[in-house]
Amino acid sequence: MAVWLGVDVGGTFTDLVAVGDDGRMIFGKVPSVPADPSEAVLDAVRGAGLAGPLAGPGSGRGGAAGAVERFAHGTTVATNALLERRGARTALVTTHGFADIIEIGRQNRPALYDLTRDRPPPLVPRELRYTVVERTGPDGVIVPLDANSLRDVVAALTALSAVAEAGGTPAVARAGGVVRPLAAVAVCLLFSFAHPEHERQVADALRAALPGVTVVASHEVLPRFREYERFATTVADAYLTPTLSTYLGALARRCAAAGLPSPLVMRSSGGVVELAIAAEHAAACVLSGPAGGVVGAAYVAARSGLADLLTFDMGGTSTDVAPVIGGRVQTTAEAVLAGIPVTLPTVDVHSVSAGGGSVAWVDSGGALRAGPRSAGADPGPACYGRGGVEPTVTDADLVLGYLADGASLGGEVTLSRAAAFKALAALGALLGSGPHGLSVEETAAGVVAVADAEMIRALRVVSVERGLDPRELTLVAFGGAGGTHACALAEDLGMRRVLVPLACGVLSALGLAIGDVRRDYLRPLHSPLATAGLDAAFTELTRAAHADTPAADVPALVIEHQVDCRYVGQSHELTVVATADGGGAGGGFSVARIRAAFEAEHLRRYGHTAPDREVEVVAVRLVATVPGRRPELRAPAADPTAARTRRPIYLDGSWREVDVVPRAALGPGDTVTGPAVVEFPEATCLIRPTWHAQVDPAGSLLLTRVH
Repeated sequence: MAVWLGVDVGGTFTDLVAVGDDGRMIFGKVPSVPADPSEAVLDAVRGAGLAGPLAGPGSGRGGAAGAVERFAHGTTVATNALLERRGARTALVTTHGFADIIEIGRQNRPALYDLTRDRPPPLVPRELRYTVVERTGPDGVIVPLDANSLRDVVAALTALSAVAEAGGTPAVARAGGVVRPLAAVAVCLLFSFAHPEHERQVADALRAALPGVTVVASHEVLPRFREYERFATTVADAYLTPTLSTYLGALARRCAAAGLPSPLVMRSSGGVVELAIAAEHAAACVLSGPAGGVVGAAYVAARSGLADLLTFDMGGTSTDVAPVIGGRVQTTAEAVLAGIPVTLPTVDVHSVSAGGGSVAWVDSGGALRAGPRSAGADPGPACYGRGGVEPTVTDADLVLGYLADGASLGGEVTLSRAAAFKALAALGALLGSGPHGLSVEETAAGVVAVADAEMIRALRVVSVERGLDPRELTLVAFGGAGGTHACALAEDLGMRRVLVPLACGVLSALGLAIGDVRRDYLRPLHSPLATAGLDAAFTELTRAAHADTPAADVPALVIEHQVDCRYVGQSHELTVVATADGGGAGGGFSVARIRAAFEAEHLRRYGHTAPDREVEVVAVRLVATVPGRRPELRAPAADPTAARTRRPIYLDGSWREVDVVPRAALGPGDTVTGPAVVEFPEATCLIRPTWHAQVDPAGSLLLTRVH
């Protein structure tokens, strides 16, 4: 039996889903290994028991390694390297006079009136920025590339690389007193998105002189205008690629030794690509894991007949939220991560440092805070019993009774309420006005409230700030802690429906397993919409897409045409889908349809349109996908041996006894009325009062607010 496998490495746990060609699935979860994430990937594969015939849904057993037909992987390696500034030592080569673009940035500030706020430091220090004499403009070459300046730059970088490799100690090669070899060079010249000839010459010369160094040219990564964003994205790509490439190479070797196929890798766009392609441009993978979760959420919600969603992925380290409208995963080209713009196609995910492992603490003003620091996988929350002593959101959920004392996570972690109680008691002693501070229950409830407030703000960013009314959407809750907090968040936002999928604890891995193979193409095209020449531009991009697609996949290839439009004089543009009148790139594109789509999106985002103003095109995009496997989801029958119990939980200021229902005890159509707790194999769902839950035909738990 052929199996499609998805494995997602998170900050705390590594999740696995295997989908058989008959639609049956198995799930798995193991603790992550921060020192070597690839080790946890293979632990998950082995722990899932992939050594026999594929078993039924949620069984956790099945399939031989040799039967794995496709393996897709989501990773946070690039994300963490950028957040923690642990990327490769990188140099920048640019046009003379423009070495400081990546430091000057834009005039907009995240905190306009905070005079003490500093920008994040640039990824390339000033001493590693080099320039060549050349200049191109919108119409072509203005100043030819000076051969002597190029020769000097190549010589300087060659010497720097050689000295560093030999263990020399030049100041420019030092970082914290430790010599680091030059590993990457970003080449970013003015107007190279339109006229890349000079940039190609510089990149070719560097690649010939520095065979062991990653060289990235901006026209290969982001061929579009706006120098700062293009430079910053290219520098990030060069900075991250050696790290991601090394990790993926090690993973590929481990997979080969285990008899698994070479992994496909999830990109930030929500599609997977071959490992070699992902390893060439790491900036396209900075939101690899969260993208898989949104893809999985859209898929399971569609099987439940729901198309307009807010996805809510609360894991151990962070919470990721995103909109899905009309069943389409929303993407953006305006992502900013750790203060660095990465303007590549990215699922419109907003992340906050509020996860189950977020550490609760008291700030200098005496206020209770949760995050951004996380206890991670090692040592983890205090209740893990692995050496952690600081209280976290997971500890608070356990003390409040939402999680079960003695519950097992990933087969290797057993929750200890006593340890959580001790950690929260110490925190409570620092809070409140009484001689002994707050009670443990009050402290735990406060931690949950603070974390919930942070996640509510995140959900508002991707709904209200995108012109979406959350009251008209369904909240899809997943991740290990998503179902525990979903009802409270939905109530605050006025939402009346919450969907908790059967695979909620490992939904990101499911998104990987079923993900489409996707390639994105971009071409700058500055022209009025009426005379943009879209047919020729899309024909060129379609030809490139067919050339890059394996011949066996071409019959299944799905092409989507997109246009970046704006009113003439606007600073930023919106991306809309362009439909060909004749059904293809050569069939002719309707200017009227594109304008109508643009103005509809403009109205939704900004609340107004300008019918009398001319619309211009600044770029055309093409998305080429080969659809993944889409198994039908069916609710499994109830397990008669799964026993319901009762336990006290602390809710809205008081303790109360509630039903605790194993998810396995619920069959199609079965219901649960809140307050109650439903325990999944990898997650927990808290059903608050006034909420009613029912298992739908696809196996998801649909929660409806009845008052």
